[in-house]
Amino acid sequence: MKDSKSKIAIYPGTFDPATLAHIDIIKKAATMFDEVYVAVARNTSKSPFFTEKERLSFIEQAFEGVSNVKVEIFDGLVVDYAKQKSSSIIIRGIRAVSDFDYEFQMAIANHKLESEINTVFIMPSEDYFYISSRLIKEIATFGGDLKSLVPEYVGEALIKKLSKK
Repeated sequence: MKDSKSKIAIYPGTFDPATLAHIDIIKKAATMFDEVYVAVARNTSKSPFFTEKERLSFIEQAFEGVSNVKVEIFDGLVVDYAKQKSSSIIIRGIRAVSDFDYEFQMAIANHKLESEINTVFIMPSEDYFYISSRLIKEIATFGGDLKSLVPEYVGEALIKKLSKK
């Protein structure tokens, strides 16, 4: 049973692939909360480039040895997952006004579904502010340098997967 005073947060996403911006947000969350569950979504409405196990592995590698960051695959509504983990906090990364519009709608919807759930928006550091998974895939497709965008092992996996297509 979790300590009733512990602060548990959920950071859901597809993480396809995990970027340095995602990792930066998780690091920040890990300093703010007692436990952070990085919830890798199966998300059947999208066609992920990487499998759910690959996406889970990328984040696990980044946080190996960090005891308050846990990575799991989830399916369904994030508010149900949050309740299952005794969390009242959903973390969302936000980069720009365009992100805010969508994320604000999601925060309101989640709060309507479960009134005890609140969303905390965390911005990545300015070095990573512009990074998106879509941008990473496009740069990789055209042979661009990924070193400042993703962990090395993610870049290698991306290049390997693209070479097979």
